[in-house]
Amino acid sequence: MALVIKSECIDIKDGVCATVCPVDCIYEGERMFYIHPTECIECGMCESICPVDAIRYDDDPGEDIARFVEINRAVFDDGDGGLKEPGGWVKNAPPIDDHSVIRDWPVKQENQT
Repeated sequence: MALVIKSECIDIKDGVCATVCPVDCIYEGERMFYIHPTECIECGMCESICPVDAIRYDDDPGEDIARFVEINRAVFDDGDGGLKEPGGWVKNAPPIDDHSVIRDWPVKQENQT
C-alpha cells in the first residue's frame, strides 16, 4: 500500500506535500505531483497536510483512486514492466513528464479547486 495523488492536485501544485515527505518520494510533474509507489513509506504526512485533499491511500475504495493509482505508477514505468527508481525528489529539479491523461486534462480555472 502507498499513497496516491488524485485530480484535485492538477493545476494547483501547492507542493507542501513534497516539502514534508521524509523520504522525498513525491515528484513534481508539469501539472501535478506524483507519489512513487515503492519509495513511499506510507507515513501519511502528505495526506494530512494537503490543502486540496488530493492524497489518499491506494486501497481506498472508488474508481477515482484506482484510476490515479495507475496514473501515478505509469509515470515511473521503466518500459520493461518495472519502475524507474529516481532516488528521491529534490527541490528545484526539473518536473517529470506528466502522464498523457494529465496532459489532456481540462485546465482548471483559478477559482476552481
